[in-house]
Order: sequence, then C-alpha cells, then structure tokens
Amino acid sequence: MTSKVVIVTGGAKGIGRGICEMLASQEVIVVAVDIDEDAGFELVAHNPMIRFRKADVTRESEVAAVVEEIQSQFGRLDGLVNNAAIATPYNTPVESLEMHDWDRIIAVNLTAPMLVTKLCLPLLKASKGAIVNISSTRAEQSEPNTEAYSASKGGLVSLSHALAVSLGPDVRVNCVSPGWIDTSNEKLRDIDHSQHLTGRAGHPADVASMVKYLLSTNAGFISGQNFTVDGGITKKMIYAE
Repeated sequence: MTSKVVIVTGGAKGIGRGICEMLASQEVIVVAVDIDEDAGFELVAHNPMIRFRKADVTRESEVAAVVEEIQSQFGRLDGLVNNAAIATPYNTPVESLEMHDWDRIIAVNLTAPMLVTKLCLPLLKASKGAIVNISSTRAEQSEPNTEAYSASKGGLVSLSHALAVSLGPDVRVNCVSPGWIDTSNEKLRDIDHSQHLTGRAGHPADVASMVKYLLSTNAGFISGQNFTVDGGITKKMIYAE
C-alpha cells in the first residue's frame, strides 16, 4: 500500500488512532479527520505519515474542504475508513428518549458515512479504491437502552452491502464489526478477558489489521461483507445460572 492516500474519520483516538498508526506503518499517507483538535495534533506529532484535519463529518462543507485539499495536495485517494461515531452505546429508556439525542447519533454514526462516501467517490473511483465502514457487534446483539446506537450500527452494515452493489466493480465496500476493544488505560478484570474465546479483550490493532487487509489489493475479491472482530464472544452461548 506504499504511496497510497487514505482518509480515516474519527482518527484521533481509540480504534481510529490504531487504524491510522497501522496504515502509516505501511507507508500509507493517512489523513485523520476528527473534531478533537488536541488529540489530532498529539497524533501527528508522533508520526510524519499522518496528517490531521479538524472537521465535523456531519457538515458537508467541512468534509468537502478536506476532500478538495486532498485532491489539490495529492491528486488521489485510495481508501476511506468511516470510523467516526458517538461511541457511547447507551441511551435513556425509550419512553424518555429525546428525539434530538436519537437524531444526533443517527447523523454521526450512519448519515455521516454516507455523506463522506458521496464526497470521496470521484477520487475513489479514479483509483479503484476501497471503503471500510466500522460498525459494531451491537448491530446483532443488544443490551437494554441501546436503541439509537444499535440502530445506527445495524444500518451501517446494511449501507455497506448496498454501497458495494452500487459502486462495484470500481470501488469495493466492506464493513468491520468490532466487539470489546480496550481503548482505555484502565486495567480490565480477569473475567473481562477470559469470557472471550481468545482469552483476552481486543486491542485497536486487532481491528486495524483487518482494515489494513480490506484496503489492500490482497482483498481484491472481497466486497459487500461484514467481518466480526470480537475474540469469538458472539459465538458463545450464555445462559443465566
């Protein structure tokens, strides 16, 4: 993937940062788009292959400005990772859920990936590029009071295969659904790790490895798919004792 250019939304922290750092280690020029300016500047200070651009992915004018800058500076775009999201999965009980809270989560987690994809398409088609959307295992499984987040992530899985059909063969589109990925500095409990079939919770690099593969030419025969990266936990049957 040397000399390729990839946008990663929500790239300043957490899983997005892990994706940026792994792609940059492959000599990919990464443009990290995020609203967290402090985290963005801290990210690029440690890696000259990463550029940071502050932008709200729900605002078309701000995203368009980033894409125009990439066109002007690099003349190409090879990949897009739609990772930006309101990551807190919980909302208030449905009977008290404010619609503006619902609308905001849908706007960031589902509508924004469609908007960013739309604006990047001319460059991605020219390069025969690839898109990877970051969903969640919560698209398939739920806890109480997670309606907005779960709906947004389920919609993103469906959006991914719909885009794959519409954009092929010029642009491949796939989705990655992470499970429990530890992005904090807090020490997890033994049970947090042992309940996974792999014996541990995930790291951002676990998701980043899959994203790197799906963006590469090695994945040239893969499109319209959703890949679960969760340590096998969603295959484990759990009963209350």
